[in-house]
Amino acid sequence: MPSAHRYALYLAPTGPWRELGSRWLGRCADTGAALPPLPGQPEAARDWTAAPRHYGLHATLKPPFRLRAGATPRDVDAAARRLAAGDSAFGIQLECEPLRGFLAWRIASSDADGRARINALAAAAVRGLDDLRAAPGADELARRQAHALSPEQQAMLARWGYPYVFDTFTFHITLTGKLDGEALEQARAGIAAFADPLRGQPMPVPGVSVYVQPEAGADFIAARHYRFDGGHVDAAGAAYLEGPAAA
Repeated sequence: MPSAHRYALYLAPTGPWRELGSRWLGRCADTGAALPPLPGQPEAARDWTAAPRHYGLHATLKPPFRLRAGATPRDVDAAARRLAAGDSAFGIQLECEPLRGFLAWRIASSDADGRARINALAAAAVRGLDDLRAAPGADELARRQAHALSPEQQAMLARWGYPYVFDTFTFHITLTGKLDGEALEQARAGIAAFADPLRGQPMPVPGVSVYVQPEAGADFIAARHYRFDGGHVDAAGAAYLEGPAAA
């Protein structure tokens, strides 16, 4: 099996958030299969969710990257195992809020402990897999820089290949693409009927996950879920983690 076009280290939602979020987006990240909409889900949600459906339901820890020369899929697997071995299970409180023009589940403002755990995990992921990352190409840099980045975000992009890491990182599970004000409020109301019953329940965070983009333009799929207790569960993209380790 050849290497995937890109790899990413994500947090895969669990429990009812996984079921709800996957149905809302219309695709299962573990299998790549299309899913039927939720009962009563607005028809417009199909358009609202086109962008996040491409990436699969997730929260970014280490953004998608191409392997540098000499790095292999097994190196990604080994790095993810090391990262998972350094943490333990915890929970986070979520609320549905806008972020940079799209709708997302974000850590509740009252959950300082959950935010601190997630921020530490994301920072460890960015550092722990960075040696495997190829530098972004000119086209990717230009696309990122078109979003009116702050000087700090520009610095993160130059050093880490992504503008939203460390001090500029905001945990989020993306539920829509960018929407205008009216559509954003419609989307927020549309998912509220399904998400409101989950308010106050902590979402378990039992581990981290590697997602892959098999080839340029393809949808992302989950490859392997790494539990903090040492176990793992394979998903549709597991074969993209095979191959010899770098010498």
